[in-house]
Amino acid sequence: MSDAILHFTEELMSSWWIYLALWGFAALDGFFPAVPSETLVVTAGVFAATGEPKLWGVVVVAAAGAFVGDHVSYALGRGAGGRMLDRLKPGTKRYAMSLWAQRALAERGGLVLVVARYVPGGRTAVTLTMGSVRYPPRKFSFFAGLAAISWGLYCALVGYIGGRAFEDNPLKGVVLGIGLALLVTLIVEVVRHRLRKRQAQVEPELVEAGER
Repeated sequence: MSDAILHFTEELMSSWWIYLALWGFAALDGFFPAVPSETLVVTAGVFAATGEPKLWGVVVVAAAGAFVGDHVSYALGRGAGGRMLDRLKPGTKRYAMSLWAQRALAERGGLVLVVARYVPGGRTAVTLTMGSVRYPPRKFSFFAGLAAISWGLYCALVGYIGGRAFEDNPLKGVVLGIGLALLVTLIVEVVRHRLRKRQAQVEPELVEAGER
Protein backbone atom coordinates (compact mmCIF):
# COMPACT_ATOMS: atom_id res chain seq x y z
CA MET A 1 0.00 0.00 0.00
CA SER A 2 2.76 2.44 0.97
CA ASP A 3 4.61 1.68 -2.30
CA ALA A 4 1.47 2.45 -4.30
CA ILE A 5 0.95 5.73 -2.41
CA LEU A 6 4.60 6.68 -2.90
CA HIS A 7 4.44 5.89 -6.62
CA PHE A 8 1.27 7.95 -7.08
CA THR A 9 2.73 10.86 -5.09
CA GLU A 10 5.97 10.80 -7.06
CA GLU A 11 4.03 10.92 -10.34
CA LEU A 12 1.94 13.83 -9.09
CA MET A 13 4.96 15.76 -7.84
CA SER A 14 6.81 15.31 -11.13
CA SER A 15 3.86 16.66 -13.14
CA TRP A 16 3.27 20.33 -13.92
CA TRP A 17 -0.20 19.86 -12.44
CA ILE A 18 1.34 20.05 -8.97
CA TYR A 19 1.98 23.77 -9.46
CA LEU A 20 -1.66 24.36 -10.37
CA ALA A 21 -2.75 22.31 -7.35
CA LEU A 22 -0.43 24.26 -5.04
CA TRP A 23 -1.79 27.57 -6.32
CA GLY A 24 -5.40 26.43 -6.05
CA PHE A 25 -5.10 24.97 -2.55
CA ALA A 26 -3.24 28.01 -1.23
CA ALA A 27 -5.80 30.38 -2.78
CA LEU A 28 -8.80 28.45 -1.44
CA ASP A 29 -7.25 28.24 2.01
CA GLY A 30 -7.27 32.03 2.15
CA PHE A 31 -11.07 32.15 2.43
CA PHE A 32 -11.97 28.49 3.04
CA PRO A 33 -9.66 27.33 5.88
CA ALA A 34 -10.76 23.69 5.68
CA VAL A 35 -8.39 23.22 2.71
CA PRO A 36 -5.06 21.67 3.91
CA SER A 37 -2.75 23.89 1.88
CA GLU A 38 0.18 23.65 4.34
CA THR A 39 0.21 19.87 4.03
CA LEU A 40 0.43 20.02 0.25
CA VAL A 41 3.15 22.69 0.24
CA VAL A 42 5.20 20.81 2.84
CA THR A 43 4.83 17.59 0.84
CA ALA A 44 5.92 19.38 -2.34
CA GLY A 45 8.91 20.73 -0.42
CA VAL A 46 9.86 17.20 0.62
CA PHE A 47 9.89 15.99 -2.97
CA ALA A 48 11.69 19.15 -4.08
CA ALA A 49 14.71 17.71 -2.28
CA THR A 50 14.80 15.05 -5.02
CA GLY A 51 14.65 17.64 -7.81
CA GLU A 52 10.96 17.53 -8.74
CA PRO A 53 9.11 19.80 -8.28
CA LYS A 54 11.49 22.74 -8.19
CA LEU A 55 11.82 24.32 -4.75
CA TRP A 56 11.68 27.88 -6.07
CA GLY A 57 8.57 26.97 -8.08
CA VAL A 58 6.85 25.61 -4.97
CA VAL A 59 7.61 28.79 -3.03
CA VAL A 60 6.51 31.18 -5.78
CA VAL A 61 3.29 29.35 -6.68
CA ALA A 62 2.25 28.76 -3.05
CA ALA A 63 2.93 32.41 -2.15
CA ALA A 64 1.01 33.63 -5.21
CA GLY A 65 -1.98 31.47 -4.32
CA ALA A 66 -1.94 32.64 -0.70
CA PHE A 67 -1.75 36.27 -1.84
CA VAL A 68 -4.79 35.85 -4.09
CA GLY A 69 -6.75 33.96 -1.43
CA ASP A 70 -6.14 36.64 1.17
CA HIS A 71 -7.44 39.29 -1.23
CA VAL A 72 -10.58 37.26 -1.95
CA SER A 73 -11.23 37.04 1.79
CA TYR A 74 -10.55 40.77 2.16
CA ALA A 75 -12.97 41.55 -0.68
CA LEU A 76 -15.65 39.35 0.90
CA GLY A 77 -15.25 41.18 4.20
CA ARG A 78 -15.25 44.57 2.51
CA GLY A 79 -18.32 43.77 0.44
CA ALA A 80 -20.40 42.25 3.19
CA GLY A 81 -19.22 44.71 5.80
CA GLY A 82 -19.85 43.65 9.35
CA ARG A 83 -22.71 41.29 8.49
CA MET A 84 -20.47 38.25 8.20
CA LEU A 85 -18.90 38.91 11.58
CA ASP A 86 -22.31 39.53 13.16
CA ARG A 87 -23.41 36.02 12.15
CA LEU A 88 -20.64 34.35 14.13
CA LYS A 89 -21.98 32.62 17.22
CA PRO A 90 -20.50 33.63 20.59
CA GLY A 91 -18.54 30.83 22.19
CA THR A 92 -17.27 29.37 18.90
CA LYS A 93 -13.62 29.39 17.88
CA ARG A 94 -14.33 31.58 14.84
CA TYR A 95 -16.09 34.14 17.03
CA ALA A 96 -13.13 34.18 19.41
CA MET A 97 -10.73 34.56 16.48
CA SER A 98 -12.73 37.48 15.09
CA LEU A 99 -12.63 39.29 18.45
CA TRP A 100 -8.90 38.67 18.70
CA ALA A 101 -8.43 39.98 15.16
CA GLN A 102 -10.39 43.18 15.82
CA ARG A 103 -8.44 43.95 19.00
CA ALA A 104 -5.11 43.13 17.42
CA LEU A 105 -5.78 45.22 14.30
CA ALA A 106 -6.45 48.27 16.43
CA GLU A 107 -3.05 47.87 18.07
CA ARG A 108 -0.63 46.41 15.53
CA GLY A 109 -2.30 46.57 12.12
CA GLY A 110 -0.49 44.78 9.29
CA LEU A 111 1.90 42.87 11.55
CA VAL A 112 -1.11 40.88 12.73
CA LEU A 113 -1.80 39.77 9.18
CA VAL A 114 1.70 38.32 8.86
CA VAL A 115 1.48 36.46 12.18
CA ALA A 116 -2.10 35.29 11.56
CA ARG A 117 -1.03 33.32 8.48
CA TYR A 118 0.53 30.82 10.88
CA VAL A 119 -2.54 30.56 13.12
CA PRO A 120 -5.18 27.93 12.13
CA GLY A 121 -8.26 29.87 11.08
CA GLY A 122 -6.56 33.11 12.06
CA ARG A 123 -5.69 34.20 8.54
CA THR A 124 -9.33 34.12 7.40
CA ALA A 125 -10.60 35.89 10.51
CA VAL A 126 -8.02 38.65 10.12
CA THR A 127 -8.47 39.21 6.37
CA LEU A 128 -12.27 39.24 6.68
CA THR A 129 -12.02 41.70 9.56
CA MET A 130 -9.59 43.91 7.66
CA GLY A 131 -12.06 44.07 4.80
CA SER A 132 -15.05 44.77 7.04
CA VAL A 133 -13.29 47.63 8.87
CA ARG A 134 -12.07 49.07 5.52
CA TYR A 135 -8.37 48.59 6.24
CA PRO A 136 -6.43 50.58 3.53
CA PRO A 137 -6.10 48.34 0.43
CA ARG A 138 -2.51 49.32 -0.34
CA LYS A 139 -1.33 48.59 3.17
CA PHE A 140 -3.26 45.33 3.12
CA SER A 141 -1.61 44.26 -0.15
CA PHE A 142 1.84 45.10 1.20
CA PHE A 143 1.45 43.06 4.38
CA ALA A 144 -0.44 40.29 2.57
CA GLY A 145 2.54 40.02 0.23
CA LEU A 146 4.95 39.73 3.14
CA ALA A 147 2.75 37.13 4.79
CA ALA A 148 2.36 35.07 1.61
CA ILE A 149 6.07 35.05 0.78
CA SER A 150 7.16 34.17 4.32
CA TRP A 151 4.51 31.43 4.53
CA GLY A 152 5.49 29.95 1.17
CA LEU A 153 9.17 29.92 2.15
CA TYR A 154 8.45 28.46 5.57
CA CYS A 155 6.25 25.58 4.37
CA ALA A 156 8.45 24.68 1.42
CA LEU A 157 11.70 24.80 3.41
CA VAL A 158 10.25 22.78 6.28
CA GLY A 159 9.32 20.12 3.76
CA TYR A 160 12.70 20.41 2.04
CA ILE A 161 14.48 19.79 5.36
CA GLY A 162 12.40 16.65 5.84
CA GLY A 163 13.16 15.53 2.31
CA ARG A 164 16.89 15.99 2.76
CA ALA A 165 16.80 14.10 6.04
CA PHE A 166 15.06 11.09 4.44
CA GLU A 167 16.17 11.12 0.81
CA ASP A 168 15.64 7.35 0.51
CA ASN A 169 12.18 7.45 2.10
CA PRO A 170 10.12 10.50 1.06
CA LEU A 171 7.10 9.39 3.10
CA LYS A 172 9.14 9.67 6.29
CA GLY A 173 10.25 13.06 5.08
CA VAL A 174 6.61 14.10 4.68
CA VAL A 175 5.86 12.95 8.23
CA LEU A 176 8.87 14.88 9.58
CA GLY A 177 7.99 17.99 7.59
CA ILE A 178 4.36 18.02 8.70
CA GLY A 179 5.48 17.33 12.27
CA LEU A 180 7.80 20.35 12.20
CA ALA A 181 5.03 22.53 10.76
CA LEU A 182 2.62 21.41 13.48
CA LEU A 183 5.27 22.11 16.12
CA VAL A 184 5.72 25.67 14.90
CA THR A 185 1.95 26.15 14.82
CA LEU A 186 1.70 24.85 18.38
CA ILE A 187 4.40 27.25 19.55
CA VAL A 188 2.60 30.19 17.91
CA GLU A 189 -0.69 29.15 19.54
CA VAL A 190 0.92 28.83 23.00
CA VAL A 191 2.60 32.23 22.72
CA ARG A 192 -0.63 33.84 21.48
CA HIS A 193 -2.62 32.23 24.30
CA ARG A 194 -0.21 33.49 26.94
CA LEU A 195 -0.20 37.00 25.50
CA ARG A 196 -4.00 37.03 25.42
CA LYS A 197 -4.14 35.76 29.01
CA ARG A 198 -1.69 38.40 30.14
CA GLN A 199 -3.72 41.10 28.37
CA ALA A 200 -6.89 39.87 30.05
CA GLN A 201 -5.18 40.24 33.43
CA VAL A 202 -3.85 43.70 32.67
CA GLU A 203 -7.10 45.24 31.35
CA PRO A 204 -9.03 45.04 34.68
CA GLU A 205 -6.07 46.64 36.45
CA LEU A 206 -6.08 49.52 33.97
CA VAL A 207 -9.83 50.01 34.42
CA GLU A 208 -9.44 50.00 38.18
CA ALA A 209 -6.59 52.50 38.01
CA GLY A 210 -8.69 54.76 35.78
CA GLU A 211 -11.58 54.72 38.24
CA ARG A 212 -9.27 55.90 40.97
